[in-house]
Amino acid sequence: MVLKVYNTLSRSIEAFEPLEEGRVHMYVCGPTVYNYIHIGNARPFILFDVVRRYLQYRGYQVTYVQNITDIDDKMIDNANQQGVSVKELADRFSEAYFQDIEALKILRADVHPKATEHIPEIIKLISKLEEKGYTYVVDGNMYYKVLAFPEYGRLSHQNLDGIIAGARVEVDERKQHPADFALWKTEKPGEPSWESPWGRGRPGWHIECSAMATKYLGESFDIHAGGVDLIFPHHENEIAQSEGATGKPFVKYWLHNAFLQMEKEKMSKSLGNIRTVREILQRYEGETIRLFMLTAHYRAPISFSWEYLDQAKAALGRITNAAERIKHTLRHLPDNEEFQEMPQKLSGLLEACRQHFTEAMDNDFNTPEALAAVFELIRQMNSYLDSGETPNRSFLSQALTFLRQLASVFGISQSVDVEAEPLSPEEMAWINEREEARKRKDWAKADQIREVLSQQGVILEDTPEGVRWRRKG
Repeated sequence: MVLKVYNTLSRSIEAFEPLEEGRVHMYVCGPTVYNYIHIGNARPFILFDVVRRYLQYRGYQVTYVQNITDIDDKMIDNANQQGVSVKELADRFSEAYFQDIEALKILRADVHPKATEHIPEIIKLISKLEEKGYTYVVDGNMYYKVLAFPEYGRLSHQNLDGIIAGARVEVDERKQHPADFALWKTEKPGEPSWESPWGRGRPGWHIECSAMATKYLGESFDIHAGGVDLIFPHHENEIAQSEGATGKPFVKYWLHNAFLQMEKEKMSKSLGNIRTVREILQRYEGETIRLFMLTAHYRAPISFSWEYLDQAKAALGRITNAAERIKHTLRHLPDNEEFQEMPQKLSGLLEACRQHFTEAMDNDFNTPEALAAVFELIRQMNSYLDSGETPNRSFLSQALTFLRQLASVFGISQSVDVEAEPLSPEEMAWINEREEARKRKDWAKADQIREVLSQQGVILEDTPEGVRWRRKG
């Protein structure tokens, strides 16, 4: 099976072939740390975390870089509004960002470079562009000349006239062309600034990512990812800067996720419908939020609602219960039972689920279809355990291992591997007493004990393998 990805650059599905066999170099645009991240921000962070995990599952060695934008106009504006320095603001919300992604079970990048810590690299890159004639200076501001780069618009698939007609460009009458963008901004009173060959100032947003990406991943690398809102101007400008300076292709595959909407409306401050990750984490576990995000393909829009999160929570519960049931059955098989040969129908079942999952993820990371493979495995597993057959230890062990592998790719391992808090001696005594009542067919007593335990947060389930228990929530 061949992994295929949709490349925004070609607008087509392509076979994935990294520049270096067995290794993938990947850059994902990170947060601008001027506030807490909202649920829309979290979508690309979760989705491309899953892409990274799947590439590792496929055997690739992945170098993953995600930047921190800690100097730009939003940073300066918010710092001024709060009466703190830009660095104080950045430190506060950088820490908050890492707390949030930890709660969302997002793996840390191999490198989280900060723009302010890469000023020398930024200046060096701008100097290369200056040497090659891609720049001009007006009142201390260094601009990139888009007309000097004939392929400008290649990623957004627009010519310059189309770009100017409807795109977000910085209005400045001093620019030679409306699409020209700032590489270096001259110092303003009260703003952070650094020395440069063009006077004190600070970098433009776009040049920051180009400098950090090429430093850690090389002048050409495999994957650059982010939201569709970054295609233009941010990623378009990154290509112009990077390829203008190096003369080499910047990125082989561009991946972009679609927007998250709030109750089918665009999320915006004016509508008052922005929900921060912190707010949502007060009501739902991080793995529930992850599973919700994976119910739609990354290139398809997804609508946020509390109802959808409830559905994701229930689905996650099904996965947890299936894993617990397998573990419970394995614990209660005779200790001296050796691994029996697995029947052909069971090995075929596992192989079919494994193939279903891999084909789905190989098809441009189709997570909804991959999740369907997980739930098919759970359905088949429950049917097998309900059949009354003597459980096959080898089959159950391999099924549990496979379930753990899939959970690891999706970043929901805690729900599969969580071990419940042990029962107290009192709770254990209640369960034993209930078992004795069931043997006597004293169903009223058994139901009474079930209700007592339920009020204490212990849920009982009678199965062919014996009574199972779990704690609420």
